[in-house]
Amino acid sequence: MLILAGDIGGTKTILRLVKTSESSSQLETLAEKQYPSQEFPDLVPMVRQFLQGVDVLTPDVACFGIAGPVVDDTAQLTNLNWFLDAPRLQRDLGISQVSLINDFAAVGYGVLGLEPTDIHTLQPGKPKPGAPIAVIGAGTGLGHCFLIPQGDSYQVFSSEGGHADFSPRNQWEFQLLEYILETKELERVSIERVISGPGISIIYQFFRDLQVSDESPEIAQLVRSWEKQAETPEIEINPAGAIAQAAIEKRDRLCEETMRLFVQAYGAEVGNFALKLLPYGGMYVAGGIAPKNLPLLKTEGFLDAFVNKGRMKPLLDSIPLHIVLNPKVGLIGAAIHGSRIKLS
Repeated sequence: MLILAGDIGGTKTILRLVKTSESSSQLETLAEKQYPSQEFPDLVPMVRQFLQGVDVLTPDVACFGIAGPVVDDTAQLTNLNWFLDAPRLQRDLGISQVSLINDFAAVGYGVLGLEPTDIHTLQPGKPKPGAPIAVIGAGTGLGHCFLIPQGDSYQVFSSEGGHADFSPRNQWEFQLLEYILETKELERVSIERVISGPGISIIYQFFRDLQVSDESPEIAQLVRSWEKQAETPEIEINPAGAIAQAAIEKRDRLCEETMRLFVQAYGAEVGNFALKLLPYGGMYVAGGIAPKNLPLLKTEGFLDAFVNKGRMKPLLDSIPLHIVLNPKVGLIGAAIHGSRIKLS
């Protein structure tokens, strides 16, 4: 069976053609290509161009992970003027079955196909066969999903846990909560307001405005440009990466304090999610931020915050905790989900 898998984002789209057989569950990649999403009016011409390039007329099935909500096999991309409808894609592309899934649900399926080199284990724990698996990932937002055993495999369920309330644990976090409520004029603060790429920048603002330390000119300029971005939305600036890199290199105290609070708050939220599910099949930390900042996750208290749950600490000590290093885990997941589609 030929499977077309896609990771569809507002900035870029990656398409992969995969082959599987009835005698093997292994997925063999035949071709893969990345495209700038904005250069195409719709997914259909992009797919046609890809398939022409690999000399394949029609895959048997297709599964696309979508950066945005998916309802009844339809999706409006969050940062792209595409409206995708599975029946229309089936008709226009001539593919028998097309499935649309949320991009973080695709990440959930993707952890089932990771190789040992695709993860870094922070805590081996005591894995239990057939137990739930949990996935969480900070990037532009904060995604959550979980996997429940179903027969010989797992079924993925999406979650909107990133929009739950941010719960401060110490003096700095209580002050941060008050700071965000006041400066952003909000009635409540969600977890992803803190634990995300934009959250890193907000934490930096917090420490800067408290005058914890002097700003470096480089980071100050990036943050000022980010703060003005609302006035010029066509310019996309994200200082989070520069803040994190400065903290890793230990050359900016404000950035170091920012990332220390971020890492510990992140670890605490991963622990909260683990308490709710007890995922002895594994807790996987995905998203773009974790692998890029692995040195900080290993040294700045992430694991301590994960297990620091009072009387529940022995439970958290037993949960395997992994950092997902493979940036294409969502594409892997789309292919895995596509391989499960039954042809009519």
